[in-house]
Amino acid sequence: MFCMDNCCFNRVSIRIILLLIGVSTMSFAASSTEKVKIYPAPVGIELSTDFAVVIEDKPVPVYKTKVPPAAPIPRLSGSRSEFGFTSLASFDMQSRVDVTITSPEVVKSIKILPTSFGIVPKVHGKTITVTLDEPKHVTVEVNGNWQESLHIFANPFEKDIPNPDDPDVVYFGPGVHDLTNLSVGDNTTIYIAGGAYIRGAMDPDPKPVQVGPRDMLLPTFKLSGKNITIRGRGIIEQADIPRSKRRYTIMVHDSEDVTIEGIICLDPSRWTIPIERSKDVHVDNIKIIGWRGNSDGVDISSSVDVLVENCFLRTFDDLVVVKTRTGQGEAKNIHVRKCVLWNELAHCLSIGAELREDVRNVLFEDCDVIHDVGRETALRIYHCDSAVISDITFQNIRVEEARRLISCWIGTTRWTKTKERGHVKNVIFRDITATSAPIDPTLKGFQDGPDWKPYIIKDHASMILNGYDENHLIENVLFDNVVLDGRKVTAENVTMNDFVNHVRFQ
Repeated sequence: MFCMDNCCFNRVSIRIILLLIGVSTMSFAASSTEKVKIYPAPVGIELSTDFAVVIEDKPVPVYKTKVPPAAPIPRLSGSRSEFGFTSLASFDMQSRVDVTITSPEVVKSIKILPTSFGIVPKVHGKTITVTLDEPKHVTVEVNGNWQESLHIFANPFEKDIPNPDDPDVVYFGPGVHDLTNLSVGDNTTIYIAGGAYIRGAMDPDPKPVQVGPRDMLLPTFKLSGKNITIRGRGIIEQADIPRSKRRYTIMVHDSEDVTIEGIICLDPSRWTIPIERSKDVHVDNIKIIGWRGNSDGVDISSSVDVLVENCFLRTFDDLVVVKTRTGQGEAKNIHVRKCVLWNELAHCLSIGAELREDVRNVLFEDCDVIHDVGRETALRIYHCDSAVISDITFQNIRVEEARRLISCWIGTTRWTKTKERGHVKNVIFRDITATSAPIDPTLKGFQDGPDWKPYIIKDHASMILNGYDENHLIENVLFDNVVLDGRKVTAENVTMNDFVNHVRFQ
């Protein structure tokens, strides 16, 4: 049985309902001669007027969505009613393409991010041409406007598109779909086609349900079982869900062999993709843009064998984070790679704060941080509970701007639940390059601790190793070719307290 909009339907009923609301039964299979595939925007969705995008003489729909304001950090709760708009265009490609962009004003300066992609644009007046050799996620910033920029999501062509008549497929075709929640189980594929736009809707009388140890409103999509996929080139948006009724976008809970691929998530009202008590989960080519508090990207909690890759994440909280909760099991064998990250508030790649079961064997690699404008640390282990955190590697990471670059910290915060403190050991920071963000040194951010007392931000990105006491140490940390502002990091660049042992620099 499938559950949709708080009612239960069998598979046949689901197919009939989706067809009645305008689902197309086209498979959208790509021909071998097509260079690019463009999906028309659904009727009724307001598009951006800031940029126009054309590929191979074909216009690409440019959507708009809210982003946090451009105010300086710390941008606390008082700023959550303020926002700007960013633009985004998405398409599929299978060979080299020229993307022509029209800006609302004459281009005097331009940035194509990440810098590591080495893309050199051609500019003439208001027109920008960007050549892409392969699918990738690129941000275009014109005349210094970093906040309201243009995000280009170039996807690979899809393979093996599901048949909408398959009884194990829930198919959302092109058009607008209002959906409160949909829960699926074993051997199910949810397919959100290019041109489909799912708007998260509210229940008439929402009631919390128990999920694991917590009561919560059902997510827009809840995946619980074995062999489950949610994929496509469509959009899920939660703009109409108020903060008081916020819910996850796609929740993976007590599941095994799960794939989440290709879709765009806009304006999440809470964590976008929480993965809890699950195994063998693959998150690939997901694009998330959020502006509200707690709009985390991917939260991996008490799960094992998880791969996150090829994603674009820009949210107003943690981007990719690993956590463990009491009695929910350890987290291990986590791999995050080839992602483009934009940190608006908290952490880019991190472990913590909730760490009540052990975490081990986590690898963050080959990622680009194109903006880090938050109050927290880009690469971090943030430990305020009792677990043992071990064998953690951050490597081959490029940070375009950093305020607080690296931190391993054990202490107590408002998230602390355990009486005992934990341990951190065997941590590697390897082949990391970063540039300090230009900041006014009088700006104030926040430090670790229950009172969040202000500290003065320095003129270079900070790096801190902070153990708790002689029985709760940070130990065996390697800085291998970490370069900040063009200079290799040495011991004198890292602040350490007395409860840190065996730190090496090479």
